[in-house]
Amino acid sequence: MDKLLELLGEIRPDVDFENETALIDKGILDSLNILEIVSELSDAFDVDISPADIIPVNFNSAAAMWAMIQKLK
Repeated sequence: MDKLLELLGEIRPDVDFENETALIDKGILDSLNILEIVSELSDAFDVDISPADIIPVNFNSAAAMWAMIQKLK
């Protein structure tokens, strides 16, 4: 999880990824952020994130992203 938070902080240092739970719902992350996050997660955690996985529930929080990564491993 620390590695995930570090990656997210590099992409958007202005966002509190540890506490925010509505990254998509509040419009904090846009589509370009999501594409960059998907690319970074795929490389860093060696997972294949399919278009079906790119849904708001999987990207609304760091915890949700972490759960998705664990599921895909």
